[in-house]
Amino acid sequence: MTTAPVAAAGGRQSYWELSRSQRYSLSFALPLLLLYEGLAFVLNQQTGEGIRNGADVLLRSLAATVLGDRGPLVFGALVALLLLALAIRDRRRSGASLRPRLFIIMLLESAALAIVFGFVVGVVTAQLLNALPTLAIGQALEMEWPVVFMVSLGAGVYEELVFRVLLVTGLLLLARTLFGMGKGAATAFAVVAGAFIFSAFHYIGPYGDPLEMPSFVFRTVAGLAFSGLYVTRGFGITAWTHALYDVFLLAARAA
Repeated sequence: MTTAPVAAAGGRQSYWELSRSQRYSLSFALPLLLLYEGLAFVLNQQTGEGIRNGADVLLRSLAATVLGDRGPLVFGALVALLLLALAIRDRRRSGASLRPRLFIIMLLESAALAIVFGFVVGVVTAQLLNALPTLAIGQALEMEWPVVFMVSLGAGVYEELVFRVLLVTGLLLLARTLFGMGKGAATAFAVVAGAFIFSAFHYIGPYGDPLEMPSFVFRTVAGLAFSGLYVTRGFGITAWTHALYDVFLLAARAA
């Protein structure tokens, strides 16, 4: 993939720099959020089950505790408005218009990374376990494929929001301010600790999977990959990579 410079305010920025900026990264993530929310609304209206991604449920439960019955609805709207507002603010500050071509390249990059991650994470897990990994998706396999597809998209948005934007960023700040770590050590600490917490989350609650070593190791390795991707490529690329990664796993499982 080429990295030809693109004109921007204050100098010329490469694709890698622009795709990490808030105006591109958050604008890129917004359609993924809207697609997930739309599918969740339609499918849950049809089934009446109220199934959503686990990280989404966690945040909405907190919102309901604070804001009452309308909390989950208000929360979803606030997430979309926040992404949009930050993207617009960054665009105004840059003084440069968005280039649709870059979003196409970002989508291609995310798809390529999802495929690479699917291969690398599986190989690394197999090496660690000295056996092919058992991809325990648990409760998801008992659902209809449109519901699993919807939950996979939600993983890209809400799991990255919780476990990368909030958790990894929080751990990074904690390591630097409280533990006095340098930037490199703090980043490594945040990535590794965040990966273990991310993996453990999948076994909590009524829809959590049975705790098994192969799936725990597999998800920890995946967490390392996504956390590393977040600190290098930003939220938008990581969100789409995670969503497509889960969709590709679903397709491979169904094949």
